Amino acid sequence: MNRRHFLRSAGTVTIGGMAVRGLSAPLLAPLSRSVAEDRVLVIIQLYGGNDGLNTVIPISSYSQLSALRSQVIIPQSSVLPLSGLSGTGLHPAMGGMQQLWNDGKLSIVQGVSYPDPNFSHFRAADIYETGSDADQILSSGWAGRYLSFEYPNYPVGYPNTNMTDPLAIRVDGGVGIGLQNMGVNMGMSINNTNDPLNLTGNIYTDPVTADCKGDKLAMLRTVQRQTDLYGNVIESAAGSSCTHSTLYPTFSTEATRLGNALKIVSQLICGGLKTKIYWVSMGGFDTHASQVDPGNHATGTHANLLRAVSDNIRAFQHDLQIMGVEDRVMGMTFSEFGRRITSNASYGTDHGSAQPMFLFGTSVLPGMLGTNPVIPTNTTSATNLAMQYDFRSVYASVLRDWFCLEQHDIDTVLLNTYQPLNVINNAGCISTDIREANQNAGVELLNAYPNPFVERTTLEYTTLGGPTMLQVFNEQGQIVRTLFNKVMAPGTYKADLDLGDMQTGIYYARLQNGTNQQVRNLLKVR
Repeated sequence: MNRRHFLRSAGTVTIGGMAVRGLSAPLLAPLSRSVAEDRVLVIIQLYGGNDGLNTVIPISSYSQLSALRSQVIIPQSSVLPLSGLSGTGLHPAMGGMQQLWNDGKLSIVQGVSYPDPNFSHFRAADIYETGSDADQILSSGWAGRYLSFEYPNYPVGYPNTNMTDPLAIRVDGGVGIGLQNMGVNMGMSINNTNDPLNLTGNIYTDPVTADCKGDKLAMLRTVQRQTDLYGNVIESAAGSSCTHSTLYPTFSTEATRLGNALKIVSQLICGGLKTKIYWVSMGGFDTHASQVDPGNHATGTHANLLRAVSDNIRAFQHDLQIMGVEDRVMGMTFSEFGRRITSNASYGTDHGSAQPMFLFGTSVLPGMLGTNPVIPTNTTSATNLAMQYDFRSVYASVLRDWFCLEQHDIDTVLLNTYQPLNVINNAGCISTDIREANQNAGVELLNAYPNPFVERTTLEYTTLGGPTMLQVFNEQGQIVRTLFNKVMAPGTYKADLDLGDMQTGIYYARLQNGTNQQVRNLLKVR
């Protein structure tokens, strides 16, 4: 089969040199365009583990750091001051972020980490994307769970008149676990595509047979039909007449790539997409060696990376201002961990724990939350910075003050209780009418009552006929019950679920009916 033909026929559109591929599932309703009313979150992931001490620089501890970081320390005279904040500054390459600070559009959260931090790139990134504990493996992302909460019937019946557009869009990369919920991608991706393989061919000529091959072919056809419509709305938004900022940098491949991704995001927002979450990323922050130029620590690899991030965020914010959508959008950066306090002999730094996180936009509460990191007197090469704030408290703040969830709903999304931080102005939350429309959008195939429950609940489900399976998972993604897996006649049925022998907490009921699937959150209480 011809993969290139499939990507083109499956609603592939080109925006700024990037091609769109659908990663969602069934389509059961028509599409209509309307101007977005909801708020938008833009997540910028910095792969590799950013050196926070050379990003937000604690000038108040400069004498200590000079001795401990002699191989990478930034000259104190080069540190960019932060107006109204003494003892703290930014890396000299971060003039764009300094400007946002001066404009009251930047919030810095110091010392972000979690208990018992992991220093593996893959595992640490997984923890930040899923919102898990260090010893907990989750099969859903924090943003994916939020989208599932906001649109509980997705993907059945999407797109529809209440939600015409993708729930989330990952730009320049595949949809990772952060935007997934129990195996369901809660959005789609926009990627560079240059693949000579051919995977479709007879996607519409072969019959759908009553076997595994037929099920997969039917799924491909459904995904293609949905992608066609999502591709249409994305192409329409991308074609809107919007003026972009001239501030986007082009001094390096990394800077240009991140800038192109953010320009796509601003164009789609300006074009009226209702998409709630955009996710972009930039790599290169694993600076074990050559983090700085030996002759000038204010320049080098890390300086180029920070300049790319800083200048692009500044340009993106200017984009939103020009387009008149600045108040609808907030951004957030994170990396999988920080770096050690001490530098190494290779003009670099090794994997560490706590890091600063940035939130930016007109709705952030400007300033710095937390204090400069404490540098212990007896610091060794193994010493890490102390945690001041749990990263899930930052997520809780976004959910409470940007997406306007109640505390018990935040607990459901984050699978535990985390104290939100005062970093976002919560004025102007989305209206109840919009939330109601979101909650009721799509086709409801699975429900539970009572929910929450103590020991037992009833699952009511609708099958369109054919192979039907109903399973229950715990919050680690492990199957705790398979209620049935059989061929059924079309109709609505009920199944008793007894979890009396299980611990309290979050569970997920998952209905699979051919290419249709739906997940429902369950809460077992004492």
